[in-house]
Amino acid sequence: MVSLSLLSLIAGLAIAAPEAQHCRCRPHEECWPSHQEWSNLNDTIHGNLVAVRPVASVCHGSEFDESACKAVTDQWHDSRWRAAQPGAVQWENWESWAEHDQTCYIESKNDTKCGQGRVSLYSAKVQTAEDIQKAVNFARTNNLRLAIRNSGHDYIGRSTAPESLQIFTNGMKDITFVDDFMPAGAPKGKNEGHAVTIAAGVNLAELYQAAGEKKRTVQGGASHTVGAAGGYIQAGGHSPFGTRGGMASDNALEFQVVTASGTLVIANEYQNIDLFWALRGGGGGTFGVVVNVTVRTLPEVPVVVSSLNITTSLGDDQFWDAVSEYHGALPELNDAGGSGFYFGYPIWPANATTEVSAMTSFLLFAGYTNTSAVDKLYAPLRSKLHKLTGVTVQYDTFALPSVNSTLQRKWGGEGGDSTGGVAAIISRLYSKDLLKSKNGPDRLVKAWRRLRYDSGDSFRGHAVGGGAVTTNAKKIDSAVNPAWRKALTHLVISRAWKTNATVESQHAMIKNATDIEIPLIRSVEGEDQMGAYGNEAHPYEPGFQQSFWGHNYPRLYQIKQKWDPEGLFIARIGVGSEDWDDAGLCLKK
Repeated sequence: MVSLSLLSLIAGLAIAAPEAQHCRCRPHEECWPSHQEWSNLNDTIHGNLVAVRPVASVCHGSEFDESACKAVTDQWHDSRWRAAQPGAVQWENWESWAEHDQTCYIESKNDTKCGQGRVSLYSAKVQTAEDIQKAVNFARTNNLRLAIRNSGHDYIGRSTAPESLQIFTNGMKDITFVDDFMPAGAPKGKNEGHAVTIAAGVNLAELYQAAGEKKRTVQGGASHTVGAAGGYIQAGGHSPFGTRGGMASDNALEFQVVTASGTLVIANEYQNIDLFWALRGGGGGTFGVVVNVTVRTLPEVPVVVSSLNITTSLGDDQFWDAVSEYHGALPELNDAGGSGFYFGYPIWPANATTEVSAMTSFLLFAGYTNTSAVDKLYAPLRSKLHKLTGVTVQYDTFALPSVNSTLQRKWGGEGGDSTGGVAAIISRLYSKDLLKSKNGPDRLVKAWRRLRYDSGDSFRGHAVGGGAVTTNAKKIDSAVNPAWRKALTHLVISRAWKTNATVESQHAMIKNATDIEIPLIRSVEGEDQMGAYGNEAHPYEPGFQQSFWGHNYPRLYQIKQKWDPEGLFIARIGVGSEDWDDAGLCLKK
């Protein structure tokens, strides 16, 4: 194996030739900014530049601090705490750079040296658009690798980058509601009505609370520490109320963004139209640093919540028959406005001595007040499930007064999302046409049944397509994956490993996913049909360009070259990333 020092030497030699600089400047090279230059940057952003170490560093080696380590350990799985730490992201495997033997896992022994990994060396904790401009200009002038980070919610590793300068937007929390939003450059009288402008660091829980106080709703997701203005909306953004309001990006009216030139621009339907198109679905961290986004708000409406639980003995064929019946019923439930989530557990530890197979579903019906109307919609499915031998079914519905109360009751509140582990996922979008077809649900279930499930593993269904997600295709032209306009469900399964797993075993798991599991779940509708959701997909998704963006990709690549010709903003398996190595440090050509 080639040593890290030798690899660093090769990288240094590769950029030494003055005629072609193909790599970012790295800390061991003469081009790296001096201490005084870093100090000057700190002064220009009001003292908000900090040197960064991985959050677990206080638990290891010479940096060990018993009280600080206990504090970190106690908060390790709290997504709110992780979001606020420049030296952390939500999934700890993206804090490490295992291929270069740079890890800093809290689970490792105290005498283990803490490597910097993919955690940025410096963080610009920006508060204003001007701060962002200063950081972008500094990175461009000094040829530095940039990482854009808000909450660090990312399965693909786009919030971290080794040997980089981080632009940390989490402290930008302004939220402004208006009743008569007028996009910049719009003709007189072109009023978009109720809207809210969200600064880069606002998370969904903060947004939902603010919207609730105004008796308005905003199209958003269920993980409440996800940033509302970052990669979530910039890659499309699915929602448990998708049938009502479509994708989050469908509701975007205007972006303020700092481009690679350091210029603050406005992108909307009337100016910088190509950038506006790309920012609505083309992926975060790719076209610029979003300062804020203005999105449409909707009036509050009541909601009926449906709950369905299915249980069988462990490994019973009837479990998979029930899963197939559920998928076959989804189109009708979705046509009636149902949207939400379901979770399947082929091997579920019901108690200390018994394992079962189980599935649970929560679908939301916005605008409904009468539970009996939803009960009637479920009657055909419940009848079919009760005919399956050995299947136990529990069903309930209840009404809630508003969308925001639903989000806060089911997924919000005071607690954070539980994160902090190791996670890589595989996923696929499946069409409503598939589930409506005679054998479609069985084909889907047959493929997903063949995946490996350990005890406690689940497949997670997001029945968030259909309704407005589909019909918006007729009135909104954006970079969102065209597969979303046909999709009903987005199915996901996680693949994890222990933090002491060897690099070779991690690579074997990745190879199994890319060579066997992903082709299997793609085969249900065909390799070139549908696609995957770019925010929740495998970090080594084969042919990501087609999978995440379909026929939109060539246009996205052209826009990327126009607005960022030097590749200052490179996100893993994002638009233009194929031109760079996996770390975004050196061009491949």
